[in-house]
Amino acid sequence: MENLIFSLNATLPIFLLMVLGYIFNKLGFINEKAAEWMNKFVFKIPLPVLLFEDLAEQDFAGTWDGKFVLFCFAATIFSIAIISLVSFFLVKDKAERGEFIQGSYRSSAALLGIAFIHNIYGEASSGMAPLMIIGSVPFYNIFAVIILMVTATDLSENGRKNNELLKKTLKGIIKNPILIGIFCGLVWSLLKIPMPKVIGTTVSNVGALATPLGLMSMGASFDVKKAASNIKQAFAASFIKLFLLVGMFMPLAIKFGYRNEQIIAILVMLGSATTVSSFVMAKNMGHDGVLSSSIIMMTTFGCSFSLTFWLYILKVLGVI
Repeated sequence: MENLIFSLNATLPIFLLMVLGYIFNKLGFINEKAAEWMNKFVFKIPLPVLLFEDLAEQDFAGTWDGKFVLFCFAATIFSIAIISLVSFFLVKDKAERGEFIQGSYRSSAALLGIAFIHNIYGEASSGMAPLMIIGSVPFYNIFAVIILMVTATDLSENGRKNNELLKKTLKGIIKNPILIGIFCGLVWSLLKIPMPKVIGTTVSNVGALATPLGLMSMGASFDVKKAASNIKQAFAASFIKLFLLVGMFMPLAIKFGYRNEQIIAILVMLGSATTVSSFVMAKNMGHDGVLSSSIIMMTTFGCSFSLTFWLYILKVLGVI
């Protein structure tokens, strides 16, 4: 019951912020132009700053576990490959396929994951959370940039040549604000650069804008009629995100000997709600974002119960 209450407290406020954005749109407080501006702002400033803050404050050198990071990396790569293959059978529209793929594998590792792990094991788990982030989050974003760029509507319509597409993809990865934030956070942590209080407070304040603005802009952009047209894809992606990936890779993690906070970190990586940044990134890379917002809303609400279900299973197995 305590885990259920915590999960509800962690996820329902996120869901309600999306609903609030939708209500504000209907009341005329956040129109289409305002929602579009908020999306771009969150994508370029607060979200990268939030990821920088999360990573810069961790001591990676002192808690490094190469095998654990490699497992997170391998699970992420295989997840993306499996979902990409499945998407060809479930999603016919090329642009929607890109949103389906990233919505099925991208977790809220940075936003929800660390809080969830700390709630169970306290500060003693601070080493596993950032290691999980290193092994998964950078690849979440790198492959999301590639997938969304390759499946963008303008690219499919114009039929650009492969070399032009490759150049644009590489340029997009290098200039992607989210990846820049992650890279700067890693460098800051590894070099152990001190964070003056004034700068730390400013960074924290800017990063704090990411979640509420991103969620409300997503809710304001949500189109019920369009969402109903691809509800099957959203349900399929949500099932993959909350149940299928955990069911596939968790037995391997247990077999490899991972326990306690390591298992919880892997659970969050595989089975937590789809990150809000997937919607923001989709909107900023030539997609309408409707399928992304549907997946986020379903997984955000559903993970309150699915994570509790998986925790119960893991406790019965005696690995946490």
